[in-house]
Amino acid sequence: MKRSYYIWPTAIALALALGIFLGGKLNFNDSPEKLFTTNSKKDKLNRLIDFIDYEYVDEINTDSIVDVTVNNILDKLDPHSVYIPKSEMKKVSENMKGDFVGIGINFYMYKDTIAVIRTIEKGPSYIKGIQPGDRILSADGDTLFGRRLPSDEVVGKLKGAQGSSVDLKVFRKSEDKTFNVRLRRDRIPLKSVEAHFMMSPDMGYIKVNRFAESTYAEFLDALKSLKRQGAKKLTLDLRDNPGGYLSIAEQMADEFLKDGKLILFTKNKNGEVSNSYASKKGSFEDQPVYVLINERSASASEIVAGALQDNDIGTIVGRRSFGKGLVQREMELGDGSAIRLTVSRYYTPTGRSIQKPYTNGTKDYYEKFTDRYHNGELTSVDSIKVADSLKFTTPKGNIVYGGGGIIPDVFVPIGSNEEEAVESLDSGYGLFSRFVFEHLEQDRSRYKHYSEQDFYSDFKVDDLLFEDFINYAEQWPLVQKLNLRYYDLEDRIKAHLKAAMAAQLFNPNLQAKIKAASDAMLQKVLELDQPTIRQREASRISAND
Repeated sequence: MKRSYYIWPTAIALALALGIFLGGKLNFNDSPEKLFTTNSKKDKLNRLIDFIDYEYVDEINTDSIVDVTVNNILDKLDPHSVYIPKSEMKKVSENMKGDFVGIGINFYMYKDTIAVIRTIEKGPSYIKGIQPGDRILSADGDTLFGRRLPSDEVVGKLKGAQGSSVDLKVFRKSEDKTFNVRLRRDRIPLKSVEAHFMMSPDMGYIKVNRFAESTYAEFLDALKSLKRQGAKKLTLDLRDNPGGYLSIAEQMADEFLKDGKLILFTKNKNGEVSNSYASKKGSFEDQPVYVLINERSASASEIVAGALQDNDIGTIVGRRSFGKGLVQREMELGDGSAIRLTVSRYYTPTGRSIQKPYTNGTKDYYEKFTDRYHNGELTSVDSIKVADSLKFTTPKGNIVYGGGGIIPDVFVPIGSNEEEAVESLDSGYGLFSRFVFEHLEQDRSRYKHYSEQDFYSDFKVDDLLFEDFINYAEQWPLVQKLNLRYYDLEDRIKAHLKAAMAAQLFNPNLQAKIKAASDAMLQKVLELDQPTIRQREASRISAND
């Protein structure tokens, strides 16, 4: 059995929390033969399912009964032991592998038609000249417009075996023409390093959204690119990063730590300890690094932040992280499904566990997330409750705490309710992206004369476009309920509009660079990087003030 270790996120754990019948009973020190020999507990449940299957008066989907039974079993374990049904395995595997086989487009359903937002560079659609704004009318003769197909079904028609062909009929509005094109499907990367750029002449920035198989290689490529541009300092953005592979987190942390430094250690139910140490290969040792975290940074993100903080490397900036210190192992079940079962706990180099309690059940576990908002700790560092019993000391004498996440060295409060609402309209609902697409559809040619640098430096969102966005947003009932004071948020909204345009006209790097100007954490990093402020903060951290 192939063993892969995962540090799995909250949001995904919730979405995938479907059980498997025997999951709660596996003992991984036993042989396969011993695991599946008859015992009274398993036999009892098997007989019950068989009786219902063969004797019950009505037709019953026993698979659903098994799921309910197993969910009850898993709920008594921990919030991160999960079942992945066969129907979900391919999607989950692609997400963590870092690529899939397809035609290489970003799209959304616009007025019941597939509208191309952007093609993936060097992908099949890019090579064949598919352009933003193109409508895909059919695939292999199967009509795709006018049917309000769900996105999953559309994706299923565009995906296929690597090297296989698909014949598309495409309408191009800008030229008022319909044409046919044959594409050969290929592997398309699912980027986990979603952006990198230079924040200042010597400060690079890398945003990592998960820890997939390809993440470390993507990270190294981005880091090399930034170093060629003069980066001698780095901001590593792990905000909203829910985790992924443990080994990838170890490799990333290794880039900042000297040979022999402890990255983390794990301990299983038998008390067996496994240590992970940095190697000689680190390419960014002895250089300033700032790690950004927030309340949605979990597991693998916390491993990287904890490893650096406990080794007195860099500065952790932001808000207390989620607090997941459990490690899962994936086991295939023979029918295409799998389980990820918690098999150990991990500890940061000083010996602290950052796992928050889950003894009161899954519901209470996730509700504690909202408690942080209500108790004020997202707006004030003084509201973070710590226990002296969970106090640990780094080699340089700095005090760090276990229990419930990584507490940053430098705290940055969450924005106002309205500022966060604007963020959610962008990242959660894609409202800015949809508006910008429709705006560009009116006349894409007006932006053709802009180079990437000219757009960044010179383009301004005018008042007319701002007013158009307000009118567009107020058509959505969800937005109406927010009662946003648009004119008080004008600068922020205009920044989001410009960033969304940059993503569709150019690339995600430019989008991230534009948003950085109104990003409180990134602005705090630039402030901290001023020599006098950096020295003052270093003194404060050392004094544990």
